[in-house]
Order: sequence, then C-alpha cells, then structure tokens
Amino acid sequence: MTEKLIQRFKEMYGKEGEVRAYFAPGRVNLIGEHTDYNGGHVFPCALTLGTYGIVRDREDRVLRFYSANFEKLGVIETSLDDLIPDKAAGWTNYPKGVMWAFEKRGYQLTHGMDILIYGNIPNGSGLSSSASLEVLTGLILKDTFGFEQVSMIDVALIGQDSENNFNGCNCGIMDQFASAMGKKDHAIFLDTNTLNYEYAPVVLEDAKIVITNSKVKHSLVNSAYNDRRNECETALKELQSVVNIKTLGDLTEEEYEAHKDAIKDPVRQKRAKHAVYENQRTIRAVEALKNNDVELFGKLMNASHKSLRYDYEVSCGEIDILVDLAQAMPGVIGSRITGGGFGGCTVSIVKNDTVDAFIREIGKTYQEKVGHEAEFYVVEIGDGAKII
Repeated sequence: MTEKLIQRFKEMYGKEGEVRAYFAPGRVNLIGEHTDYNGGHVFPCALTLGTYGIVRDREDRVLRFYSANFEKLGVIETSLDDLIPDKAAGWTNYPKGVMWAFEKRGYQLTHGMDILIYGNIPNGSGLSSSASLEVLTGLILKDTFGFEQVSMIDVALIGQDSENNFNGCNCGIMDQFASAMGKKDHAIFLDTNTLNYEYAPVVLEDAKIVITNSKVKHSLVNSAYNDRRNECETALKELQSVVNIKTLGDLTEEEYEAHKDAIKDPVRQKRAKHAVYENQRTIRAVEALKNNDVELFGKLMNASHKSLRYDYEVSCGEIDILVDLAQAMPGVIGSRITGGGFGGCTVSIVKNDTVDAFIREIGKTYQEKVGHEAEFYVVEIGDGAKII
C-alpha cells in the first residue's frame, strides 16, 4: 500500500526530495455512545482501516493537498498564512484545522508541505474518517517539526479542538483518542471526564467483530448531534440545582431516577437517561469482558441500541432494520448502532460459523427492504497512529 502511494505522490508532486509515510486508524466503538461529552466512559478500539499520509517538506509556506480518494479535485493549494475554515476547501479543512490548532498553542509551523492522503475508511460511515485524518495530521506535524513535548494524547486533544472550533462539530474526545492511542487486540476503557484509561484485551475466541455499513451517509456537523449535546447540557444544569454533580456521568441509575423530575422537559429527561444508563452499561460491559462473559457483553450492546433508538433518538430506519435482523439471528451475540448516529454503521459480535450466513442473509433482506445494498467489514483491532 505505502509503496503505491509513494509512487502516486511522485507522479503528482515530482520525484526530488525525501518523502515520509504515516498512518492513523479509524475506530469502532463497542459500547458507550454519546457518553464522551457527558463525562462518561467509552470503549472504542482502533481498526486496521484508516488514513495514510505521504509528506514532503517545502522551503516556502505553501501547502499542497491531494487526496487519492477524491482524484477529480486534483491538487488543492493553500498556505500556512491562510489557515481559516472555508467551505470551498472541502476535506482540507480537517488538516488545516489541526495546523491552526497547533499554531494557536504556540507551535510554529516554519515551512509548507506537499501532502498526499489516502483513506480506506468508507466516507460518512461513522468509523471516524475525520478524526483519523486529524490525528494523522497531528502526527505529521509532531514528527516534521520535532515537537517532542507533544504527546499522542495531546495530538488527540488538538484534533478534538480543531474539530470543535475550526470545523464546528462539537464532538467529544473519543474518536481522536482511539485513533491516537489504539492498541492491537485491545479496546480502550476511557473515562472521558479525567482521560484516565486502561487497555482491555478483546479476546473473542470463537467470534468476530462485523461492521455493517447501512450506506446511509451521516454528517455530524449538520445533523442533530449538536442539538443532543445542548439538550444534555441543559438537563445537567437542571439536575445540578438538586444534586452536586459535575457531569451526567457522575450519576448512577438510582440517583438519576431519584432526581430526574428536576429536568422540566420530557425529551431532555430521555436524553439524560440515556447518558446515565449508557455510562453504567459501559462500565458493566468492560467488567463482563474481563470475566470472559461475552454473552453478557452482547446483551449490554443490545440494550445500548435500544436506548440510542428510543431515548437518544439517533438511529434511523435503515439502521434499525440491520440491528433487528442481526439480533434475531442465531449466532449473533450482540448488535448495535455505532458512531454519532443518523446513519452510518452497526457493530455486531458474530460467532465464527455464522459470519458467512450473517453477511449473506442480512445483505439480501436489507437490499429487499431498503432498495440499496449494505457493506460488511469483518474487522481486526489494530494499533494507533504511527510513522511507517
């Protein structure tokens, strides 16, 4: 893969000069959805799918971007003196945003670069192609300019800052953290409130993780994502009038039930309920995995989807069809929507001898019901961002 991309880079930008190669993975979240901006726990893992970057330094301040995924756009040229969000800049707003966030912290970017990007994460699938690109850019800058004091957790935080304040999506830290800090065959049990984390081995002796792409494209910036966040923030303020908490993640289910009447709007009550219950489900799910209780883990995944469907209302008809089909199928341990919602993907844990039937039967029924096909990826858990 890397050799091909280097060859393509030289075709686009010329052969002279030293080129460097980098990779940052996408992620799938096994459980703990919409808890990351509510002070709760998440449980994502990095994938072996992700975004590659081939880079060469320039002597001037010009930035040239080329995506092998959007060849028709050609080379997009800008400069380090023009790091402002611009609709016309399209996908390059993500790397530009990270450069802006580095400079805002006082890290001087002293020269431009030629950059080729290629991602094998399906675009708009909810597997965090944007966070992967942000972490990739952060690693490129850290390496290129010798910012040794910038840790990979800093790279994740800078990526989140750029997504929030340059690209206008009020996302939590999970996606960037998983891409920057992933570990092969492990998921990350992350407390988003403190950034305390531990790696938990995901050993599925007789099962695989299967991601199903509904092919319904989600776009978090323009979707109800920011609305959900605002609803939770308002609910938190209402709860804080009766109970001493900093985040919704501080509450147990019992505490929530005891104080929920402080939330004046029934919709906000449902949103807060999801945040509290999903956080507790995630804590229990990690415990289940440590005890090798994959069946309980699957039940908690199913309960997570139900809550995302009815309390948080971030699912959609096509996703619900995929989950209903999966949960009804023998050999499926658990299945749920993953990612921000409103389309995107489901994640299922499927017994090895059922995987082929899962893909065949769900694929056929989904196409009949929806009118377009789904895509299936049997995934492996990989490492975080790296210099190749």
